[in-house]
Amino acid sequence: MKSRPNKPRCPWCLGDNDYIAYHDQQWGVPVYDDRLLFEFLVLEGAQAGLSWLTILKKRPHYRQAFDDFDPAKVAKYDNAKITRLLTDSGIVRNRLKIQAAVENAAAFLKIQDSHGSFSSYIWDFVDGRQIVNTWSRLEQVPAYTPLSEKISRDLKKLGFKFVGPTICYAFMQAVGMVNDHLMSCFRYDQINRMGNGS
Repeated sequence: MKSRPNKPRCPWCLGDNDYIAYHDQQWGVPVYDDRLLFEFLVLEGAQAGLSWLTILKKRPHYRQAFDDFDPAKVAKYDNAKITRLLTDSGIVRNRLKIQAAVENAAAFLKIQDSHGSFSSYIWDFVDGRQIVNTWSRLEQVPAYTPLSEKISRDLKKLGFKFVGPTICYAFMQAVGMVNDHLMSCFRYDQINRMGNGS
């Protein structure tokens, strides 16, 4: 789907073509693919303290640097690999965030073993169905919710890092566990149909 210049959109994406394309094509689309879910987990963690646009611009290089977000490969990164990543200007060069990605990959694999897939585990928090909100203004959209707090607690208990309630809610929005497009946005109804399996 190509970006449509004259369609009403959520105001947070306006002003940058990459942001608009991400909003129009990906944000809020239900994701069930484990590799892509892991990618969003890593990227949302990398975003902490930064703008999503910063991460979005670096996303292609992240895929290259992190073996296309294959959790089995990332889980095996050793100190030498982490040190090399710290010299890579194409990603966020933060040792704690890079180390967290490695530890999260190992925790991710354990969830796959115990639940069959990470998708089954994470979508179970919403009973397999997208939460549809009805926001009319950007100010109404929460930074986190009781459910994102619950998911955060569970992920931390399972060994994940950089998965606070705000990061978890941004993850939920990104992977379509919740539809937080404004009702005036042209994607709102489209995402609703996707979330309902239509």
